[in-house]
Amino acid sequence: MRDRRFAGVGHDQHQDQQLLGVSGLDDQAAEERGEPQQVEEQQDESQCAPEANLDGHVAHPCHILVRCGGVSPMRFVDPVITQLLSAAEDEPAQTWEWLAKVEEAINGAFDPLASGVGSVIFATVPLFGTDAPLIVFWLVAAALIFTVYFRGIQFRSAKTSLDLVRGKYSRASDPGEVTHFQALSSAVSGTVGLGNIAGVGAAVVIGGPGATLWMIVAGLLGMCTKFVECTLGVKYREVHEDGTVTGGPFKYLPVAFDRFGAGVSKSMVGIFAVALFLFGAIGGNMFQANQTMAQAREVTGGDEGFLGSSGSALIFGVILALLVGAVILGGITSIAKVTSKLVPFMGILYIGTCLLVILGNFDHIPGAIATIVSQAFNPTAAGGGVIGVLIVGFQRAAFSNEAGVGSAPIVHSAVKTRHPVSEGYVALLEPFIDTVVVCTMTALTIVVADTNFYNEAVASVAAGGDAPDGVVVTSRSFETFLPQFPVILAVAVALFAFSTLITWSYYTMKAWTTLFGRSPASEMIFKVVFCLFVVVGATVNFTSVLDFADAMLFVAAIPNLLACYLLLPKVREEVRDFREGRRNGTIAEVPVAERTTT
Repeated sequence: MRDRRFAGVGHDQHQDQQLLGVSGLDDQAAEERGEPQQVEEQQDESQCAPEANLDGHVAHPCHILVRCGGVSPMRFVDPVITQLLSAAEDEPAQTWEWLAKVEEAINGAFDPLASGVGSVIFATVPLFGTDAPLIVFWLVAAALIFTVYFRGIQFRSAKTSLDLVRGKYSRASDPGEVTHFQALSSAVSGTVGLGNIAGVGAAVVIGGPGATLWMIVAGLLGMCTKFVECTLGVKYREVHEDGTVTGGPFKYLPVAFDRFGAGVSKSMVGIFAVALFLFGAIGGNMFQANQTMAQAREVTGGDEGFLGSSGSALIFGVILALLVGAVILGGITSIAKVTSKLVPFMGILYIGTCLLVILGNFDHIPGAIATIVSQAFNPTAAGGGVIGVLIVGFQRAAFSNEAGVGSAPIVHSAVKTRHPVSEGYVALLEPFIDTVVVCTMTALTIVVADTNFYNEAVASVAAGGDAPDGVVVTSRSFETFLPQFPVILAVAVALFAFSTLITWSYYTMKAWTTLFGRSPASEMIFKVVFCLFVVVGATVNFTSVLDFADAMLFVAAIPNLLACYLLLPKVREEVRDFREGRRNGTIAEVPVAERTTT
């Protein structure tokens, strides 16, 4: 997930504006404090991707990336593209002044709406000296209740989950469009993102090393939420005549709320579809394109490089849109084929880089682990004591893996299977990969590297000072072993963003067809519009619109989790049937030649 939002605890309002892990020294915040703006580090804001925090304040990642430094890794570029970019770079700045006016007008119109919705969805309550976001409690409470209800099924099903991913119980002839592994890869590609890098960096500064342990706990609990919602997504899916599938909350919400009447049922589905569509079109699309463009610009020379103009941003957006279009035109089958190759590569690249740093500081590992455990129960960094650091860890996990939001069941419902709960077992691996593995690797890298920058940042925040950029915290840790990490970061951001783009195109299309009807023409119109949004996202940034879209993602979690509570007995029935089938032999391992695996 994009993870633009990350609110801290036990800090004043200005500190909370900086908790996501992206620019805490942006011009807007500086202006509010009456400080001079740092013009020399500033990019053209019409080209930068915005980052917003829980309270709706916006920061520009371009500012962060300037401070991360780096040199251009792009020595060889297609000559035609180079000529186009050079021509765009030479265009007068005034040619693109209308973009700034459009941004200003749209942001101004959306600002009251974004502020109003955000103040409700991300409302906080005082708890033991800290402010606790209610939406985090909503997500984590569901995960805990589901875990108790199913007696910790996520802790007892590792072998079953892995067997299912390997295709041991699925035939190529089973109804559906993608394999278990492809469904898992697609879902993971939609959650792993910049938040795993920047958001975690902020978490271990604000909450201290102890936030890592609570992040892991929340990730483990969230596994059961994914188990429940993805089982329901497959159970109530619709397999169309052409073999394509529509499932997820669009299909199980009507079943859950039908007992309250057609009006309530349709309203809940409508709220979910609109919320998911708005986030997908803006947050799952435009923001990703803008992040990719911003990072590419910085590692190719910033304003002085060949991606330094708005004209270059437009061309970059067109190229990115063409790449996205080439994948999404083939539907979920095409998306799954790409993500099943891309996600393992992304994981190896990033986790491998983390391991280089961790193993390079091998003698620090025992002390780092001891610090993480001790600081989880006796924190020195987070305001609010143990509760404060717990909330920091929980919200980082909740905002990262999207457990309970209802997005993942959409793609998991396309799996080839005759047993709905089989995909529940596969889906519970998703928060484990996203949070327990990727987020934890980032946190452990930061704690093990133990840089002066990190220690000074923790001390500063504990003393009531400002939180630094999370991406800088992470980058400085990697730079202790890899001086050219900004280049690796650029590659990682590009891969994370591209995979998120193509996966969220599928989620958003299902919301579109729910609202406007399913037909080949309707789906093609959506795909063209989605690609146009990629171009717009790479060129301009609508900060207030993005704030509004962020809130919409968590609006979707409200009807989705209510439906999950109502349908828990149905999930338990599926678990019993699957276990009984394995015991009596009606569900047996499929011969290797008949399996669907990749």
